[in-house]
Amino acid sequence: MEMITIDEAREWYAEADPVHDFDHVLRVYRLAERIGTVEGADLEIIRAAALLHDAVGSAPGAEGNARAEHHIASAIFAREILIEKGWPDEKILAVQHCIRAHRFRGKEDKPHTIEAKVLFDADKLDVLGAIGAARTIAYAALDGEPAYAEPSEQFIKTGIKEPGEPHSSYHEFLFKLQKVKSRMFTNTGKSFAEARHNYLVKFYAQLQAEVRGER
Repeated sequence: MEMITIDEAREWYAEADPVHDFDHVLRVYRLAERIGTVEGADLEIIRAAALLHDAVGSAPGAEGNARAEHHIASAIFAREILIEKGWPDEKILAVQHCIRAHRFRGKEDKPHTIEAKVLFDADKLDVLGAIGAARTIAYAALDGEPAYAEPSEQFIKTGIKEPGEPHSSYHEFLFKLQKVKSRMFTNTGKSFAEARHNYLVKFYAQLQAEVRGER
């Protein structure tokens, strides 16, 4: 059974955008290793899943529904790669489950193995903290949206924008990022998420104050 190398995996992300590039994959890989070690997970499965989890269709703006379905496409691609490397079927299925479940939204595969829970937590932690702030602003810029815009009362109350209202990185924080810490599965992930969440809250409070000229 042959392992995937970092250099080999890097080639799969050569065309990725700055938000979903190989730097993101490496951060998830390192976090997953660390969390997986503490949680007693199978590190071979975790390493392979981390390197493959965004390999196909993860960039925003992909044609059709590719972005929304990238976890499925990446899981299919993972099977092809791991078969070539002589992985046993049970381990391939375990890696595929990790990849499919990392995009769990309530209607999709829920992580039910410790390895899938570790990958989910590692991937979600990368939208929190200093890295999360940088990635969210970069994502907004790629989508032609501002780093900050005052959210409407409607958006604050319902998450639904008024006509013509931009979706700034602050909107994304209110709509999604502030809820991420409550979705962690592992105790280690929860601990990391708490610290990163607190940083992100302070960052957006400072950003809002600066934009308003308050400090």
